[in-house]
Amino acid sequence: MHANPSDAELKTLLTRAKTIAVVGASANPERASHSVMLRMQRAGYKIIPVNPTEREIVGERSMATLADIEVHVDIVNVFRRAELTPPIADEAVAIGADCLWLQMGIENEETAARAKAGGLVVVMDSCIAVVHAMLGVPRKST
Repeated sequence: MHANPSDAELKTLLTRAKTIAVVGASANPERASHSVMLRMQRAGYKIIPVNPTEREIVGERSMATLADIEVHVDIVNVFRRAELTPPIADEAVAIGADCLWLQMGIENEETAARAKAGGLVVVMDSCIAVVHAMLGVPRKST
């Protein structure tokens, strides 16, 4: 059974991270992914939206897949239904990401096992923006 990292480990992860790829990113400002992307962007992170049907989200070029990203991704933040996440874990491992973060309400033990087997830190059922604020992670300097 998966257990999320401790608050201290999460704070270290969020302090060190620079780039967050958001799978299931939406250009619709009423969607949770949109507001979370904006909050993390304002906190100084480089945001890379991943959505094959969008060209640009929150002022950033959207990628069709994680494999299309040409820079190192620290955190893959996922806004997709739980049953769709196992292949996303495989993609996150394949691109050498450091962490797979499934947003609030998203849990999948198979996904966690695949990501952990690939050496990734795994966070499930947790909002990255809420955790960032709650832990008082310093703003990134740009």
